Amino acid sequence: MPELLETYWPVLVAALVIGIVIAWYIFVASRRTRVETDKTDVLDEGKGPAARNQALIDAAPAASTPPQPVAEPSPVPVPAASTDDGDDLTRIKGVGPKLRDLLATLGVTRFEQIAGWSDADIAEIDAKLGRFEGRIERDNWVAQAKFLAAGDTQGYESQFGRM
Repeated sequence: MPELLETYWPVLVAALVIGIVIAWYIFVASRRTRVETDKTDVLDEGKGPAARNQALIDAAPAASTPPQPVAEPSPVPVPAASTDDGDDLTRIKGVGPKLRDLLATLGVTRFEQIAGWSDADIAEIDAKLGRFEGRIERDNWVAQAKFLAAGDTQGYESQFGRM
């Protein structure tokens, strides 16, 4: 191998130089993007404001605009009952602690209430669940609540799995 390098070193140096020239041309010389600055928009002392800022200067201050009336949210009924008066709604599959608390603020604390929901009730409550919207029908809460309200653990587990 050293003999080969000794023999062809001028060819290798020429190939290296050609490679550097090609790389320079590709990465530097062939760029067509040129940066040109516009000297007409420079701010000088004693001259008017720059045109690009004129819209901000002409706009009314944000503090001077009168506040828009905000619609008051409808009051949410909060149950007056203590926590031992309601059922453990987390036994319904798909209801966790956050959803249980949200249902409690809507006045839902018992399995019997959920078991008696009509389609209109489901739509009304579902619209108030926020990011949990759709869980009532997807997890079939009404059917689960009917089993749990009746105390039918065996029927519940046969249809929905272990509690």
